[in-house]
Amino acid sequence: MAIRISIDRMLTERGMSVGEFAEAIGITPANVAVLKNGRAKAVRLSTLDAICRVLECQPGDLLHYDE
Repeated sequence: MAIRISIDRMLTERGMSVGEFAEAIGITPANVAVLKNGRAKAVRLSTLDAICRVLECQPGDLLHYDE
């Protein structure tokens, strides 16, 4: 897929574990792994909203397009 989600770097910068992050945004750690590993086919806007709220970032900080 040409769109990547960069969560690893942001979690490292904020000193958050996957478990803490998953709990804060209301999804399972397994679903965080799906996002991190590029296996997600879709992301709900409510999940993206929660990710941005918790990581204090903009969607453009997370989503990257590779041709």
